[in-house]
Amino acid sequence: MRFLHAADVHLDSPMRGLERYEGAPVPEIRAATRRALENLVALAIDEAVDFVLLAGDLYDGDWRDYNTGLFFSGEMGRLHEAGIPVFLIAGNHDAASQITKALRAPPNLHSFGTGAPETRVIEDLGVAIHGRGFPTRSVTEDLSRGYPQAVPGLFNIGLLHTSLDGRPGHEPYAPCNLDGLRAKGYQYWALGHVHQHELVARDPYVVFPGNTQGRHIRETGAKGCVLVRVEGGEVVEVEQRALDVVRWTICTLDVDDVRTPDQIYPLVERALIHAADAAEGRLLAARLRLSGRCRIHSRLHADHEHLLNESRALVPTIGADSVWIEKLVVDTQPEGAESQLSRDDAFGGLLRSIRDLELNEERLSGLSAEMEPLALKLPSALRTGDDPFDPSRPEYLHGCLEDVKAVLIERLLGRNDTPDRSG
Repeated sequence: MRFLHAADVHLDSPMRGLERYEGAPVPEIRAATRRALENLVALAIDEAVDFVLLAGDLYDGDWRDYNTGLFFSGEMGRLHEAGIPVFLIAGNHDAASQITKALRAPPNLHSFGTGAPETRVIEDLGVAIHGRGFPTRSVTEDLSRGYPQAVPGLFNIGLLHTSLDGRPGHEPYAPCNLDGLRAKGYQYWALGHVHQHELVARDPYVVFPGNTQGRHIRETGAKGCVLVRVEGGEVVEVEQRALDVVRWTICTLDVDDVRTPDQIYPLVERALIHAADAAEGRLLAARLRLSGRCRIHSRLHADHEHLLNESRALVPTIGADSVWIEKLVVDTQPEGAESQLSRDDAFGGLLRSIRDLELNEERLSGLSAEMEPLALKLPSALRTGDDPFDPSRPEYLHGCLEDVKAVLIERLLGRNDTPDRSG
């Protein structure tokens, strides 16, 4: 017996804020969740699996129109024609309270209720699948406690959308623990909600497949599902299979030895070529991160926009047509300007004052309040998404201050960041 376990499809996720990125391949990224679902269906048919499990968050909240539901129904129709049933639970994003539109379910789709756990038995396979969906977006109780004990003589699967005992970056919904899951006597727990693939345990198998398609830079690396093979009532293989069509990655470049901006571009070239090879033909959305202690720290901050555009100009020259540089982050530390900062004169004092300039929480809060009227006039797309531009947020203003300090020091020290040896 073989089955596919997937979760967190987030079909037609709005991907807010993409438009403000220069050159962003918006149509390709917006369509990525659909293409990933198509890849899931194709994999199920190619592998001739016995059934497919979807462990919640199929959608991303209410549909903007019926096309989202019609697309999903069409893909389930392909599985129906292949004789492959699908078992589905609702997660926090597609809870009963979140989805107001509905379409008639395809005949091969079995959606578990939200009021109490249910059990579906596939007699010819000797399988019992237990599941319960989210009735509301925020579920803080341990849903697994209500699941029944394993059906004797069958291969038991628990289908559950949960944060388990907590995972960074994910809301603590439907929390539970391994001991509680083991106590049910199931052979496999098919979990959803956590977007990173994780084989939590092998006795029994407790698995997060991760989401099927990364949606922003916090969801890097291969995304997809797991193909599970069962023999003699025991799991013998759990294999991760990639389904994503857009691969997000962070390329960290060590610039410790860099003395001029021109020395950075060969590093960018090599990093992008390596990342594009790893993406295996997918569209690559890459963030460049400059890290280390270097002499041109201030200059890198001051010339950020120029560095970003020069890096983007490299893309056509490396033979990687499907690469988009999402952002360049300067995360360096100063080196080589200490002699200027330690000068015992007015110039040195000014540099130290700029370096040590800080805004305390009270001043930041006050400045944020002053910026609120301006922030409200900005398009909502700018203030949302993975990297929001929101001057009313204290943490955003603090980040701007770091850039301002670097630019001021760069202008005062001069273009080469070299110590003044004239006395």
